[in-house]
Amino acid sequence: MASHDGSILPDVIRKHHKEILEQWTSEQVSSSSARGDLISEAELRTQSAEFLALFQEAVDEGELDDVMSEAWGGARELLTAISRNNAVRGFTPAETAMFVLSLKLPVFDRVTSEAGGDAQKLAEGLRTTSVLLDRLALFTTEIFQRSREEVINRQQQELLELSTPVVKLWDGILAVPLIGTLDSARTQVVMESLLQRIVDTGAGVAIIDITGVPTVDTLVAQHLIKTVAAARLMGAECIISGIRPQIAQTIVHLGVELVGAVTKATLADAILYALRQTGWTVSRGRG
Repeated sequence: MASHDGSILPDVIRKHHKEILEQWTSEQVSSSSARGDLISEAELRTQSAEFLALFQEAVDEGELDDVMSEAWGGARELLTAISRNNAVRGFTPAETAMFVLSLKLPVFDRVTSEAGGDAQKLAEGLRTTSVLLDRLALFTTEIFQRSREEVINRQQQELLELSTPVVKLWDGILAVPLIGTLDSARTQVVMESLLQRIVDTGAGVAIIDITGVPTVDTLVAQHLIKTVAAARLMGAECIISGIRPQIAQTIVHLGVELVGAVTKATLADAILYALRQTGWTVSRGRG
């Protein structure tokens, strides 16, 4: 197949495919930055062989300008899979990009050899190789960063769910102990978790304990009111416990009314109230 725009790159890759692959994989394995703790040599060699084969297919089709074209679809798909796996395994963006960039030297060596004394062929071959691999390396970095952001967002969501457990204290009584800052995202998780547990257990009383919430401002109070209102729509009465003196003063100062919610100073008071509301009698036994 004829070379595109006079570039000798397609012929070089086709003619020296085996030698390029061997040099490339050997240099990756022996590199001081090799991550043998994250990827085995066998897997690295397999990835390299697959990528070089797809690279050759694309340049053989004469597409040496746009790595986002259809001809590069297979190579992009492989790099996407590698980048996503690397993001999860613990590689850095630079290490992921180096998988592609490290191919430059083996190809440069063969381009130089094939060009001989023809300066124009040499310059064109080196330029084409450099541009293609640079763009592919940028593509891997973009996919890596996107994948890392997805992982972080998923972990944050999981942490939110773990930090807002809905505990069944007794038959018909649920409790949500809140610790730390209460913002819109966390309140949404609290509301969804609480409502789902009300449906699952048929609970008639829900205690929202804010002992571990450092401050209560207008926004936090509004979040609590919304959660109480949603629980009441599901048929459950809400008790807000952990109302310390400072928080009580703040709520009064803000002029916020916790409509529809019973408030208690401590979690113990809230539990006692909830037991009585559900028909239980609490008494001290003899030791």
